[in-house]
Amino acid sequence: MEQAMTGIFDLSDKLGPLKVIHVHEPSIDLKAILVIDNVAKGPSIGGIRIAPDVSTEECFRLARAMTFKNAAAGLPHGGGKIVIYGDPRMDKGKKEKLMRGLAQALRNEESYIFAPDMGTDEECMAWIRDEVDRVVGLPREIGGIPLDEIGATGFGLSHVVDVALDYCDFEKESARFVVQGFGAVGKHIARFLSAKGAVLVAVADSRGAIHNPGGLDVGSLVKIKESGGSVTAYEDAEHIDRDAVIDVECDIWIPAARPDVVNEENVNRLNTKLVVEGANIPFTAGAEKYLHEKGVLCIPDFIANAGGVICAAMEYHCAGQSSAMDAIEEKLRRNTELVLKASVEQQILPRTASMEIALQRIERAMSFRRFSLFSTSGHWV
Repeated sequence: MEQAMTGIFDLSDKLGPLKVIHVHEPSIDLKAILVIDNVAKGPSIGGIRIAPDVSTEECFRLARAMTFKNAAAGLPHGGGKIVIYGDPRMDKGKKEKLMRGLAQALRNEESYIFAPDMGTDEECMAWIRDEVDRVVGLPREIGGIPLDEIGATGFGLSHVVDVALDYCDFEKESARFVVQGFGAVGKHIARFLSAKGAVLVAVADSRGAIHNPGGLDVGSLVKIKESGGSVTAYEDAEHIDRDAVIDVECDIWIPAARPDVVNEENVNRLNTKLVVEGANIPFTAGAEKYLHEKGVLCIPDFIANAGGVICAAMEYHCAGQSSAMDAIEEKLRRNTELVLKASVEQQILPRTASMEIALQRIERAMSFRRFSLFSTSGHWV
């Protein structure tokens, strides 16, 4: 515990984190961490992630990504995140106990709004809603906009691809793309891109990967996943190692799973022209710098995958599904254009351009606060 806390405060700066809360309830085997990073723009929104190998540092990095994402998207919310130690495929009854116990433990943390992420879904949010009011990503039956059903994040990613192609030397029609992670985000971006003529040539999930240079049938893959299977059950393809999906030649490579899947040690294996980050923090800073120097365009996570949180925020403020989808399209197309134009004109990394835009909005919001949580040196005051 002490080591984890030391690591998190080594990363603190003038933006945050505001709070780091450890939750431990042995009676239901609940061990979780909440990081509320920055609330200058409003109460934080960020999803609940379940995985056996999460950490305080990862939670902070994800919360900071949400701070930038919400700011870049122009939302009246700050960034936060929860990670729960556990198997995301755990028994439904156990997961319900964890969700309800987590909600009760954090019922007074009004600066955080619960939302879904890897390992949690709208049913989990419904259990939380039964305990506390501050939750988004609810089922349609209780007033939510079902993010996974409509594919809000994937829908946004498809529009990011549209804009990014203006800065690439290939067309979307017949473009070959790879999806690393075929969950709620991955399956929908595959569906949206294939509907516009692009060809899915490789896909990976936690149990393996498949490759067919002639193309994979997205509809069949979705059916396999929705029935609880792995993409490896798809027959008309070469079965490859899960991590070998990074080696597949393509035009567009989309990470949609865990953090740091591409780093300084393996980024040289990527053989693509465009990376659109569907997951949160899927590439290290060094990997993005390497790609930029090699002429590979890389759209950062908090710009590219903001569709889900835009939809969630609009749900929280009682907007309807059509309004949310319109907002996703408008905000992501505009922000992608702003970032890429700045990147070209200033000869800087797209992430640098993205962070400058987000920081301007965060610091402007912080200037309106009655007092500052941090001094200019980044220390507590």
